[in-house]
Amino acid sequence: MSRPKIALLNAAHAADDTERNFVRELDADVVEFRCPAGEFPDDFAFDGFVVTGSSASVYWDKEWIGRLKTWVGGAVEAGLPALGVCYGHQLLADVLGGRVEDMGEYEIGYRTVEHNGDNRLLAGIDESMTVFTTHSDRVAEPPPGATVFAENDYGIHGFRKDRAIGVQFHPEYDMQTAETVTTGKDELSEERVQQVLDGITESNYAAACEAKQLFDNFLAYVAEIRGDRVAAD
Repeated sequence: MSRPKIALLNAAHAADDTERNFVRELDADVVEFRCPAGEFPDDFAFDGFVVTGSSASVYWDKEWIGRLKTWVGGAVEAGLPALGVCYGHQLLADVLGGRVEDMGEYEIGYRTVEHNGDNRLLAGIDESMTVFTTHSDRVAEPPPGATVFAENDYGIHGFRKDRAIGVQFHPEYDMQTAETVTTGKDELSEERVQQVLDGITESNYAAACEAKQLFDNFLAYVAEIRGDRVAAD
């Protein structure tokens, strides 16, 4: 069977770095759409889709955000497996009836997130995992009927509803991206920024690489759903 065809809904304004990171991690035929620039798929002819992180908030009144929500809602209804990362996690929650809110603070840097071991997306990953985080919004209420499978003291870091799965952290980041994003946080104090930069070490990055397994897990799920569709046809 051919490699899965994945729509990459790139919601980032630093689109090149985001594309590089996801294309590196997704062993699939990735078709990228730069949503803030007005690029969206014409249809749902994909095996699955991924919504990336962004400096935007899902509750902003922006035309491209509305278009992204509309497309994602249609893709979910069409039965496409979905993976949302950071902003994408929040957008999936919003589209599916959850609630996203401003935290009033930042979670940023390598952090520990606990997962319950019951979700196949994180199969093979230690239940106490090191991940890179950077966000000031969070999913305050998951969608009705969703299962929360990962959390830390800042809140929900993973949920699933049917074929849609979201994670708040950034498994795709390399060290370069972590450093670039951190130095770009002008709203944080120099002391806080330096503290985060001091934590971007080879050892922390190596520990966080374990979470990259979730991309292969997601693609295995996509292949399974595709196989079921082919059998049904």
